[in-house]
Amino acid sequence: MTARPWMRILGGSALALAGAIALPPPAGAQGTYPNRPITMVVPYPAGGSADILARTVGQKLADRLGQPVVIDNRAGAGTAIGAKHVAGAAADGYTLLMGTVSSQAINPAMNKVGYDPVKDFTAVAPVASIPFVLVAHPSFAGKSVADVIAQAKAKPGELGYASAGPGTSNHLAGELLATAAGIRLLHVPYKGSAPALNDVVAGHLPLMFDLQATALPYVQSGKLKALALTGRTRSSLLPDVPTAIESGLPGYEVSAWFGVFAPAGLPRPVLDRLNAEISAVVQAPDMQKRLQELGAEPDRGSADAFAKFSRDEAGKWATVLKNAGLAQ
Repeated sequence: MTARPWMRILGGSALALAGAIALPPPAGAQGTYPNRPITMVVPYPAGGSADILARTVGQKLADRLGQPVVIDNRAGAGTAIGAKHVAGAAADGYTLLMGTVSSQAINPAMNKVGYDPVKDFTAVAPVASIPFVLVAHPSFAGKSVADVIAQAKAKPGELGYASAGPGTSNHLAGELLATAAGIRLLHVPYKGSAPALNDVVAGHLPLMFDLQATALPYVQSGKLKALALTGRTRSSLLPDVPTAIESGLPGYEVSAWFGVFAPAGLPRPVLDRLNAEISAVVQAPDMQKRLQELGAEPDRGSADAFAKFSRDEAGKWATVLKNAGLAQ
């Protein structure tokens, strides 16, 4: 029996409907990013600068995105545990890393961390940087980087500086100075920044590169004198202290920097959205005030510029560590 025309039409429509149901939804049909909570991994214990920044940025970012940003502290192995976790996560924008100079440049050059700091990540947006200050005990016979260089050249390997330990940023700041100026300094490592700074304040050692935030009270009280800053520009907290670049060391820059990273392969629309929102968070007046309280300077830039910066930092510190005999 021949089917009636209306039955053929209905049957064809039913098949088309069934096929449409079986097909996967087109891209974007499941909702605009983000449509569920975001996790931001901090490769440090709670309470430190990276953790404070992640929680502050995360709260503001959640307000802008309309989804919670959950902070996940995964400390250990010199930042490698947290960073490796993010490197292996899905590149969908729901797992982020509050990366630092240690996780993305220093630690991978010193140790076998199980990830490539450039190839395994998408650089999303810079957040902030805390410059170091080259401080000296008041008894140090000098007021500038030039004086440090002159004394080191007069007595190679005898002018000592304290650090928080081998491979730490304040150790490598001294190594970079030695390389840039063609001098030899005496590195004296401690088990942490606090005991190192205490010994410089006590006059047991003449010099140290210390974070601006912790050095500032001692400089303001006259217990230490600031010879130079290690950032790109002068600091609003120490406006009269020149940078090392101004002091005759072109390209010399050391900072404890912080930025947001995602796994490699993050889709460009998600990358651009996150970069724009994080940049807006960092530039907000209340955020800038919070950064100043931490002794930090706000950073802002495109994802592409931040990716280049990250690559340059990884290369720079790999070279410094190799020269210092600390590279893996």
